[in-house]
Amino acid sequence: MPDSQSNQTSATSTAEHPALSQIREALHRVDDPEIRRPITDLGMVDDIAVDATGRARVRVLLTVSGCPMRDTLRRDVTAAVQTVPGVTAVDVELGVMSDEQRAALRELLKGGQAEREIPFARPDSLTQVIAVASGKGGVGKSSVTVNLAAALAAQGLKVGILDADIYGHSVPAMLGVADSRPTSVEDMIMPVPARGLKVISIGMLKPRRDQVVAWRGPILDRALTQMLADVYWGDLDYLLIDLPPGTGDVAISLGQRLPSAEVLVVTTPQSAAAEVAERAGTMASMMNQHVIGVVENMSHLVTTCPHCGEVNTYDIFGTGGGADVARTLSARLGYAVTLLAQIPIDPQLRASGDAGVPLVESTDHPASSALSSLADTLLRRGRGLLGRQLGLAPAGQQ
Repeated sequence: MPDSQSNQTSATSTAEHPALSQIREALHRVDDPEIRRPITDLGMVDDIAVDATGRARVRVLLTVSGCPMRDTLRRDVTAAVQTVPGVTAVDVELGVMSDEQRAALRELLKGGQAEREIPFARPDSLTQVIAVASGKGGVGKSSVTVNLAAALAAQGLKVGILDADIYGHSVPAMLGVADSRPTSVEDMIMPVPARGLKVISIGMLKPRRDQVVAWRGPILDRALTQMLADVYWGDLDYLLIDLPPGTGDVAISLGQRLPSAEVLVVTTPQSAAAEVAERAGTMASMMNQHVIGVVENMSHLVTTCPHCGEVNTYDIFGTGGGADVARTLSARLGYAVTLLAQIPIDPQLRASGDAGVPLVESTDHPASSALSSLADTLLRRGRGLLGRQLGLAPAGQQ
C-alpha cells in the first residue's frame, strides 16, 4: 500500500499546485495492464509531486521488479498525466512493492475468499464457462477457441482463456504471447494480457518454451486446479477452456472442478472425426455438464475463379459430420444439441494463427465471418439454468 507519510509530505509541499488533484483523478483512470483495475485502488501510486514549473513526478510501485508490463505501465501513466492542464513534463519513477504491500494487495484481490477456492465453481458466479472439446486432435479446436474468445471480446465483453491442453498448448502462440511469462503476487498468478484477453497456459508456467510436459493423473489435476484457483482472473463474462482432445484426465478433472461448465464440441465433416467427437460430448454429460452445441470446422472450401468469377464449393473432408454429431448427441443426451457453426477451410485461418493474430480481427474472410457469427449465436442464447448446479439443498440441510 502507499506510504502514508510520504503522501502526506507530498501533498503538503505541493498542495498549492492546482494540478495535484487532477493528476490523482487522471491516475485513477490508469489500469494495471495485468490486473485490470485502477493503480490507485491497488496501492501502486506511492508518491505524486509537482514543482513550480509544472513538472510532475509520479512514483509507481510494481508488484515485482521484473514485471513484464513495466514499459506499458510507464507509458500509460505518462500519457494520463500529460492530459492534465498545467503539467509541462512527466517523470515516472518505478519502484517495487515491499513484502507487506504485496501481501496486502493479495488480500485485496482475494476479497476474503478461502484459499484455493475456484471462483467459477461458486453458485453465485456470473462467469459463463465454456469448455471447448474434441474427440481427436487436428480438428482446429484451439483455433476455434482463440477466435471465439476474440470475437466475444470484440463485443465489449471481458473474456479469459485457460489453455488446459497440457501437452499441446498452442493458445499462447496463436495470440503472439508464446514467450510471455505471468507475474506472481505472493502465491497468486496474474494472467497474461493478450489482445484484450486474459490468458493462462501451462506453456507459460514452464521454465523453457521447449520443455516437454510429461504429467499424468493427480499432477494434471493439481495443474488444472492451480490455473483455476491461483490465477487472478478478476470479473469475467466468459472463460473459455481449451481442453485436450479425447476423454482423459483433464476432461474428468474439469467436470469435477467445474460441474456447471458448458461444453462446445468441435469436429470436422468426416465420419471418423464425428464418431470420436460424440464421445467428447458423452463424457461431458457423464460429468453432468451441458453440451451447448457442435461446431464443424474445415466444413468446406470455397474458391472463386480468377477469370470468370464463378464461386465453387468443395467438400474436401466429406459432408455431414457436424450434423451427425449434433443428431447423435441430441438422442443420447435427451435434449436438443444443435450444429451452431460450419467454418470453411481458409488458409488465412492457419496463417493468422502462426502470426499470433486472431482471424476474426479481419472481416473479409469466410472463416472470420463464421466465427463471429458463432460468437453472436452464443451471446443471443444468454445464460439459462439448464445444466447448472444451483447449490440448493432441501430445507433444513446445508
